[in-house]
Amino acid sequence: MAEVRAEMTANVWKVLVAPGDTVSDGDTLVILESMKMEIPVIAEEDGTVSEVKVAEGDTINEDDVIAVIS
Repeated sequence: MAEVRAEMTANVWKVLVAPGDTVSDGDTLVILESMKMEIPVIAEEDGTVSEVKVAEGDTINEDDVIAVIS
């Protein structure tokens, strides 16, 4: 099981996955927005999304858990 964490404080602009989705290393899970820039959050391993802990419009902080892949 791997937790995907935020690398910075940002707003969640778009959530691209849902629990049960299969993802591969390199797939975009979520797109964050910070300082007018779009920052993709990438899966770092193959697996199944077991939890998505953010919703579009949320503000997240550095090191917050975004998703869990198992």
